[in-house]
Amino acid sequence: MDEVDVLIIGGGVIGCGVARELSKYDINILLVEKASDISEGTTKCNNGMIHSGYDTKPNSLKAKYGVKGNAMYSKWAEELGFHFNRTGSFVCGFNQEDADIIQGLYENGMKNQVPGIEIISGERAREIEPNINDKVIVALWTPTAGYVEPYEVALALAENAIENGTKILLNTEVFDVLQENGKVTGVLTNRGIIKTKVIINSAGLYADEIARMAKDEFYTIHPRRGTLGILDKENKGKLHTFVGKAPSNYTKGGGPQETPEGTLLIGPSAKEVADKEDLGVDRDDLGFILDKTMELTKNISPDSLITFFSGNRAATFEEDFIIEPSKKLKGFIHVAGIQSPGLASAPAISEEVMNLTIAELGHEVAEKVNYNANHVFTKPFRDCSNEEREQLIAQNPAYGKVICRCETVTEAEIINAIHGVIPATTMDAVKRRTRAGMGRCQSGFCGAKVLDLLSKELKINPAEVTLKGPNSEILTEQTRNFQRGDSL
Repeated sequence: MDEVDVLIIGGGVIGCGVARELSKYDINILLVEKASDISEGTTKCNNGMIHSGYDTKPNSLKAKYGVKGNAMYSKWAEELGFHFNRTGSFVCGFNQEDADIIQGLYENGMKNQVPGIEIISGERAREIEPNINDKVIVALWTPTAGYVEPYEVALALAENAIENGTKILLNTEVFDVLQENGKVTGVLTNRGIIKTKVIINSAGLYADEIARMAKDEFYTIHPRRGTLGILDKENKGKLHTFVGKAPSNYTKGGGPQETPEGTLLIGPSAKEVADKEDLGVDRDDLGFILDKTMELTKNISPDSLITFFSGNRAATFEEDFIIEPSKKLKGFIHVAGIQSPGLASAPAISEEVMNLTIAELGHEVAEKVNYNANHVFTKPFRDCSNEEREQLIAQNPAYGKVICRCETVTEAEIINAIHGVIPATTMDAVKRRTRAGMGRCQSGFCGAKVLDLLSKELKINPAEVTLKGPNSEILTEQTRNFQRGDSL
């Protein structure tokens, strides 16, 4: 494979953000991701919270990049076209003990220079968010907090980077970091050797293992699992902000919030686990986040839970980000320990890593004269007016075939996703781009049709279609001979 100037390991929101920032320059950039799609790790399974920065340790990197990154999200959303709702957030208190914790968070937020932070009464909180529990007597209010769909952010970043010349290789796993005379020379992957001048280690949960390959492992990533639940859209409009509780050892303070699409997301919990791939959900975690939601709110029923899932935070024992060039290996940059508020910090981290990378290259790098910062998402069919829908159907009759009834996703949208800038080649990849399968039936009605479209468009046997890449096939065995063009 030809040599590149910069190789980024990891296709989460940080890796994709760095790729997009570096694509402003006239250099060759390659991002490699071992999974079958971008945002398959921590990015896809967090609550999408853009934290205001009141709870991070003053003078830490989390505080520095969190507050700065939060302020940068409006511009990111404007340029990249993803949904971003700056709704504000609450930390609610029910008694004097909670009030004391909230006072400490307020003082911490002031040190971190969080804009607009204030302590308000329970009555004032309910004026802003009527469905906060009547028993709440005090709340910390931060108007700058917001939320996004994290996988949508990562996709926008990655596609914009590609539009500006970046290359992305999926299903590409790094096995070793190659070096000579104290300098990076490349990586060994399942696709062979890729030569490069600079390596950016944004491998999330596996950043410590990549650092070990570079013989510069001075930190350990230990997974901290968080469980989240999704409530049905029958709750749409019941909450407009993030509603949390004074934090405990079991949780960072997470609570219910409405996603940009209108579903209610609850959680997360926080539990140390031994296995980085342990994405299980146990009764205690699920019960905790449900009980917490009911405690914080009113007019929301736990019976509306439609699904739940877990993700692992890439925590270090220092509990802070690691963003620095290697002191042992020229051309190797650590971007590790990016747990909460990593998503909120992503714009600021991406900018910082861009600057570090340019410095590591060691020569003057020209900016692209034709760099395009803007990315356009196609408006979902479900959000179109009747007139717009009629026009789409007239142009392409596949828009008239609704595959996912829960989320009003059409055949045309699924086919477009399969053949997109970053092709959606798995069930989960289609889901993240279109929301097919994200509704109350959780693919119960549309799953087989999506699988059939993937089979036909990718020209593979239905038994080869996967949920999220190798070893996640949907169909376990063939009961009859499929012919090309057959429908399930």
